Amino acid sequence: MASDNATYPGLLVDWGGVLTSDVFASFGAFCELEGLERDATNRVFRNDAECRELILGLETGTVAQEEFEPRVAALLGVAAPGLIDRLFAGARPDEGMIEAVRRARAGGIRTGLVSNSWGTRRYPRDLLTELFDAVVISGEVGLRKPAPEIYALGAERIGLAPDECVFVDDLRVNLAPAESLGMATVHHRGADETIAQLERLLSVSLR
Repeated sequence: MASDNATYPGLLVDWGGVLTSDVFASFGAFCELEGLERDATNRVFRNDAECRELILGLETGTVAQEEFEPRVAALLGVAAPGLIDRLFAGARPDEGMIEAVRRARAGGIRTGLVSNSWGTRRYPRDLLTELFDAVVISGEVGLRKPAPEIYALGAERIGLAPDECVFVDDLRVNLAPAESLGMATVHHRGADETIAQLERLLSVSLR
């Protein structure tokens, strides 16, 4: 929950669904292109125990993409090669949110990425270097949201205490652990609303 009663010197943000367009819309587009029901990925990802374990392992770096893709492709009934790229093909950069983070950092805010990764090779590393003082990618650190330790690590890496940070994520389940550490949180549902909240919390113009 965002508080309007304090100004925060730190900003931690998610990648997929915050600095990109809606990841679940991309999954739906994938399903249509593959001849599946539009919610097929959501049903398998949420309800199939084997798939859940594979996703957890992929996000924490204990399951390699080379293992993940054929096993999940078999559960979905689709071809394995390039599965992750196909799943995320519809996720586009959100230029408004990217510019907001860029302006926050230019305005003196310490910025960090805290992202659950589906493989670590797809992040635009040059852009991450431009936008962030520090990066925490789940597959590289062996932690994934909503584990409280990954939020604490994000704050530590930008040189701040958790209660000096604002955290932004598109999934509400990922906000509660950040709040428990004292972070202000913003549930991202669109750039205009999120940027307005961040301008109040950070006291920096982001547009």
